[in-house]
Amino acid sequence: MTRREHAWRVTDVPAGLSERQRRRRRRYFALMGICLLLIVLAWNVVRFFSTGAAVVMTVVAALLPPIAAFIANPSDGG
Repeated sequence: MTRREHAWRVTDVPAGLSERQRRRRRRYFALMGICLLLIVLAWNVVRFFSTGAAVVMTVVAALLPPIAAFIANPSDGG
């Protein structure tokens, strides 16, 4: 554990911009990683057992990039 993780918050001031950006970037890359994983698993593993499940996984994977973009670029400016 680093010292920063144990720091106490004294005020109600929101986290710094760089911390918010780091958090959004982590969420974005996590969602995009899930998207890639779903596509790879769907068409390299799941299709042998159920083509319908592979198609559903692909549709879910297709919906993740717009969601990831909304998370990475909030409209409230922070």
